[in-house]
Amino acid sequence: MTIFCVMKRSLCICIIGGIVLLSFISINMELFQAEESLRMYSGGYALMDGDTGRVLKGKDEKIPMANASTTKILTCIVTLEKCDLEEMVTVSSNAASQPRVKMGIKAGAQYPLKDMLYGLMLESYNDCAVAIAEHVAGSTGNFAKILNDKAKAIGCKDTYFITPNGLDAEDEHGFHHTTAEDLCRMMAYCTWESPKKDLFLKITQTRNYDAFVNRNSFLNQMEGVLIGKTGFTNKAGYCYVAAMERNGERYCIALLACGWPNNKTYKWKDARTLFEYGMETYDRRNVVIKSMEQEILIDGFVGNSLFSMINRKGKLKLQTQDKEYQVLMNDDEKIETEIILYTDTKLPIKKGQNMGQCNLYLDDMYMDSIPLVASDNVNIWGWKEILYTIFYQFLTFSL
Repeated sequence: MTIFCVMKRSLCICIIGGIVLLSFISINMELFQAEESLRMYSGGYALMDGDTGRVLKGKDEKIPMANASTTKILTCIVTLEKCDLEEMVTVSSNAASQPRVKMGIKAGAQYPLKDMLYGLMLESYNDCAVAIAEHVAGSTGNFAKILNDKAKAIGCKDTYFITPNGLDAEDEHGFHHTTAEDLCRMMAYCTWESPKKDLFLKITQTRNYDAFVNRNSFLNQMEGVLIGKTGFTNKAGYCYVAAMERNGERYCIALLACGWPNNKTYKWKDARTLFEYGMETYDRRNVVIKSMEQEILIDGFVGNSLFSMINRKGKLKLQTQDKEYQVLMNDDEKIETEIILYTDTKLPIKKGQNMGQCNLYLDDMYMDSIPLVASDNVNIWGWKEILYTIFYQFLTFSL
């Protein structure tokens, strides 16, 4: 009987252990499949909310990397903001001597800036980029400074451009680079924020212009894709940056170091993967932040330095108003609040006076601030209130 019980107990332990093991394997298989569903070829990538600049998905998105001809989106938008399309560009020997891919422009010849920009964005011609840069700023060095200043102005954190075409370069300050996050930021600016965004899109969405053919084949592969720019150098590998707008949702993607020859199609697979992830995981929601109340103590304010030793106590209610937002978010995210009270407020306080703020955060990203205002007036005490307080404190002390 004892042996039978021991065998029975061992069998139960084996069965329970097997169930636990199968559950563990099942859970890990699910995690493995989830990771495999977003398997990417890119060394660094980012998926960004085109409205807020929030990175929704990324890998090494803050790591500086060579980015090849994706540089040309900033070259294009800066030129559109500074020049007229009908201006004539005189080609220098420096511009004419640029390596392939190039249009073959001749030193000393003149071309309309409009044609140069179409060649830049549709065919990614390197000689057009240099000719444009020299036309805008006098030299590629001066133009690089304009590019870097623009990148900082629109919120890029780690971008350093040396060439207008994205060819690999290095100087005493570093190498030609950006990050996947910064590249998304540039694309969002070009597509939705720049005063020349409509002209930028008109050029980049053109399928054919004279003898130029748009090399961004992804425009035809996915509904809602507005614009994309490819790039390749030996150092950068294949790169791609693109913007999409569908059902009121805006996304930017940037892919860096996305394979080397003969893996030219990896960037199209990664682009689709990221855009589909964004559309399947996130949706634009109507979020209402209800009004909030916060009480503060009024302690030691009497309005007269002669009687500053008088301890005046009281409470003042602060409140916010309802606020409504359209937010791109997923089911696991929520909006957090942070109350900040101003400490240098002096009497008198007027009803509606700003006394602090309620900061809103989505997934640790700052969204907005809602003012906290006084719900009532708090006046400076007159002699009546001061004498009454002195008398009251005297009686209290005596008792």
